[in-house]
Amino acid sequence: MPYDTLTVQTDPRGVTQLQLNLPDTRNALSGQMIADLTDFARGVDAGGKSRVIVLSGAGQVFCAGGDLGWMRAQIDGDRASRMGAARDLAMMLKALNELPVPLIGKLHGGAYGGGVGLACVCDVAVAATTTKFGLTETRLGLIPATISPYVLARLGEGHARRVFMSARVFDAAEAARLGVIARAVPAADLDGAIAAEIAPYLHTAPHAVAAAKALARALGPVIDDAVIDATIARLADTWEGQEAAQGIDAFLNKTTPDWRAP
Repeated sequence: MPYDTLTVQTDPRGVTQLQLNLPDTRNALSGQMIADLTDFARGVDAGGKSRVIVLSGAGQVFCAGGDLGWMRAQIDGDRASRMGAARDLAMMLKALNELPVPLIGKLHGGAYGGGVGLACVCDVAVAATTTKFGLTETRLGLIPATISPYVLARLGEGHARRVFMSARVFDAAEAARLGVIARAVPAADLDGAIAAEIAPYLHTAPHAVAAAKALARALGPVIDDAVIDATIARLADTWEGQEAAQGIDAFLNKTTPDWRAP
């Protein structure tokens, strides 16, 4: 089916190209994009027409994080509406994380906030060497809550703590060392690197691949309803703090919050 924010194409081999397609907003995660990604993910079946899915972004940036309109809606909302929006994002990430087919991330330009979350729900992600990364939520007085189960599962606590709180931007080489991506390649080689990741899956049994992925998830860190509920509650608590009010206002109005050092 057609989507407002995504482009989806599947070739005769069963390779599905899933492209975030809001280049004018740097593929920032809007409410509609979150809904579209959730709908897409829930429609994927083991043994269906897709044998492998490649997630990418149109334009200059893979994903810039949260959409400004989406953020303004959270500012205007109450605790319940904020928790509802956070749950929508959490359920989208969960649906992508639990896809019964391999999900390969093809990253370029930048992956910030929720964009890092998307990279971390991929089974493998490859980025152009010029790609920049950042968990930038604390600059706004917020925390990377709903993406945290997937970031911690991918990086491990030790690596995550190097970038989880500082909001600093880091390059693709460091992203590879931390585990956000599998490797970084020159932009001209990105298509070839993705093709190399796709190739093995065209010789594997689709239901066995799905079962192997489910096994890996079952033996990995637990990301269940209780974990997701806890991250949503922590985010809602942070939204209600004075730091978030100052940080988001400063971001939207291009001013400086009181807690930022000169």
